Amino acid sequence: MKDALIALVNPAHPTPPDGDMLLNAITQTLVVVDENLDIVYANSAAEQFFRTSTEVLNGKNLSEFIPPDNPMFGLIEQVRSARRPVSEYDVTLETPKIGTNFVNIQASPVTESPGNTLLSIQLRSIADKIDRQLTHRGAARSVTAMASMLAHEVKNPLSGIRGAAQLLEQNANAEDRELTQLIRDEADRICDLVDRMGVFSDTRPLEREAVNIHQVLDRVQRLAKNGFAKNVRFQNVFDPSLPPVFGNRDQLVQVFLNLVKNAAEEVPDTGGEIILETAYQQGVRFAVPGQGSRVHLPLRVSVIDNGPGIPDDIKSYLFDPFVTSKPQGNGLGLALVAKIIDDHGGVIECDSKAKRTAFRVMLPMFSGVQE
Repeated sequence: MKDALIALVNPAHPTPPDGDMLLNAITQTLVVVDENLDIVYANSAAEQFFRTSTEVLNGKNLSEFIPPDNPMFGLIEQVRSARRPVSEYDVTLETPKIGTNFVNIQASPVTESPGNTLLSIQLRSIADKIDRQLTHRGAARSVTAMASMLAHEVKNPLSGIRGAAQLLEQNANAEDRELTQLIRDEADRICDLVDRMGVFSDTRPLEREAVNIHQVLDRVQRLAKNGFAKNVRFQNVFDPSLPPVFGNRDQLVQVFLNLVKNAAEEVPDTGGEIILETAYQQGVRFAVPGQGSRVHLPLRVSVIDNGPGIPDDIKSYLFDPFVTSKPQGNGLGLALVAKIIDDHGGVIECDSKAKRTAFRVMLPMFSGVQE
């Protein structure tokens, strides 16, 4: 069995003297299942991935560790039918024990052991995270440039239009005054929109300090429960040992209030649920805007809802300005969230499917020394 696996994962050296050593040195998770989906082999990386020992894994059915509706099982069926390797990219593996992981999976037949299938599971790379974050930062910068342009090229002419409507109104009859009032109201509405976008052009350095993220989330929940989320059930999955965030408290309240409000608008009227989750994890290093240092992002805060999910056609543009699926939305909320998280040197990601949408924010930890 081990020789067959080594031939699959390392064809150049099909018969090394110590097969276990080579397979356990591979960083990819390797699992072999038989025709009944029982695990017959797992390497050391599989122990780390599934957070259990190979002694526990071996002999157990794969469905005890992976939800039966996961695409992995479809890959196994394809391999058995086609008798050739099949790959699936950007697969979400999610269980209470291993959490949520985004992986690439390759399933291959083990020709020397008919009926057995090798599963190679690879966590999506850091490069994917960096690419997504650069996209979000580009969206924030585009809004910043647009806000600056609108303030000069739109708001000033609108003031002249509004003033002219006021002058016309002085000598207008009742019917015409309705039109001049309409002009004034619409000018005011556009000015208000430009003012709301003005926050994007604020490039001053953030005033940051040690922030207890759980206090931020508690405040967000109180505001939500007394307003737009009265009928929504909240569930907190907090890590009480989480160190403080290096951030701006008011802006973090704004970020998570926006994310919770979006979630509350998407959940069903009956049975709507929002999960707020905090965790410590190995993060990605990014440069803080305006500074030469780089920060670690080990603090993860998630806002998860059981709504219908984000439409596929806007997933790739979610943090771009003016992109929204709401009939009355202006598409600035998530662009502002991306801008604030960018100012913190953080990362925001979104994973969405039917009945589960998760926004995950990775933030820097307060180190006790101002960076």
